[in-house]
Amino acid sequence: MKVKIKKQGKTKEFKLISKWEDVTLEKWLKLIDFHKGTKSKEAQETIAALSNIPKDLIKQLELKDVALIMSKLSELQAKQDSSLKRIVEVNGKRYGFHPNLDEITLGEYADIETMIKNDIEKNMPEVMAILYRPIVEENNDVYTIEAYDGNITIRAEEMKKMSAEQVQSALVFFYHLGKELSLTLPLYLMERLKEMKMQ
Repeated sequence: MKVKIKKQGKTKEFKLISKWEDVTLEKWLKLIDFHKGTKSKEAQETIAALSNIPKDLIKQLELKDVALIMSKLSELQAKQDSSLKRIVEVNGKRYGFHPNLDEITLGEYADIETMIKNDIEKNMPEVMAILYRPIVEENNDVYTIEAYDGNITIRAEEMKKMSAEQVQSALVFFYHLGKELSLTLPLYLMERLKEMKMQ
């Protein structure tokens, strides 16, 4: 999307993101962090992060123009595709979302739960590195991902390049699963405990 700014009789054209999928996870985390400051600082930093408008020029924009730009950015975010992307490509490598969350291991779930508890925003790349792993075998819509070994440091760096849209859809999906697991896991564990006592 192009934005024209007229200053001192001269009109310059700048680029603003044209779709929410242009925002990476790394950039989205910065946007979330901007919410912690004042509204004016949030607007200034958001526009700077999602456009090529120089910061000194952003400071000179009239409030109505800032409001218009922020409104356009909000519209883009609202229009995002919220369906889960089971396969994503990051830096030329294909990653698959955990194909069967009913079979998620205790290690995977415990690591995700710990990262969420410690600071979901700070640990978002790590959470994505657990949920999305390299595809090792693929046939049409069926795929197998790399086994989870807890070694996610390098992949977490790669995940910073995922689109925020992909991350948000995965989080919504995983949130619903987490709610379901929080209800069924204690019941399952209690049943297993009873079975063990009876043996």
